[in-house]
Amino acid sequence: MTLSLFDRRAVLFLPASNPSAIDKARASDADLVVLDLEDAVKPEDKEAARAAAVDAVASDWPMPVAIRVNGSRTEWHQADAEAVAASNCDLVVIPAVLNAEEVAALKRGTGKPVAAMIEKAAAVLEAPFIARVADMLIVGTNDLRADIGIEFGADRSPIAAALQMSVLAARAAGVPVIDGVWNRLDDLDGLSAEAKEGRALGFDGKSLIHPGQITPVHAVWAPSSAELDRARRLVDAATGGAERFEGEMIERMHVEAARRLLARHG
Repeated sequence: MTLSLFDRRAVLFLPASNPSAIDKARASDADLVVLDLEDAVKPEDKEAARAAAVDAVASDWPMPVAIRVNGSRTEWHQADAEAVAASNCDLVVIPAVLNAEEVAALKRGTGKPVAAMIEKAAAVLEAPFIARVADMLIVGTNDLRADIGIEFGADRSPIAAALQMSVLAARAAGVPVIDGVWNRLDDLDGLSAEAKEGRALGFDGKSLIHPGQITPVHAVWAPSSAELDRARRLVDAATGGAERFEGEMIERMHVEAARRLLARHG
């Protein structure tokens, strides 16, 4: 398939070592599935997980499938990269990136698009440069909290600046950016609230750790019928330049935003 990384609202991560989870992901409505070789896999299971991921992507999927390799400073990275290069996966995800060269090296080595995970304070500061090389940014909020030294029970205000810097870097580079995970599986209201916050910040979608989280995230990022209707009216009414529309002043930027909305969802 021709890979488009925009409009990947629900990005589902799962252990590549779990056949049942792979089957459930294949049958889900996720917009992008990430088979994980990193945090979700025990050290003694790394080789088996790598083989399972390559085998899983050998068959057809209804959505794009990525493989998250182990970080470039780990003992498993090189073998992961070689396996991914020979696989049918659509995208490679690299965790704990610190600089743009790590991303560039993985792209050269695999010949595939690369999503870079912003999980360290150093990566946030390097995000504008990383985004110029990467095909997508994914913010790993759990690891980012740990790296900065923020309690996991706290709200996201202590990492708000890091979230916004990641979004700005992605927008400046013209690549999509995905928000971090919501850990409390039974709290779908909390998930929806955080997803709404992420959308308001400018994220294109959210990382998920269970198929049950897909529907709430789709609902948050899907525009309402009222939003779509207004976008159509705005495009139809626009004549160029600054003008009045339904009691508001609009310019070309508003028209372009409405067209993008309709192109994706209309």
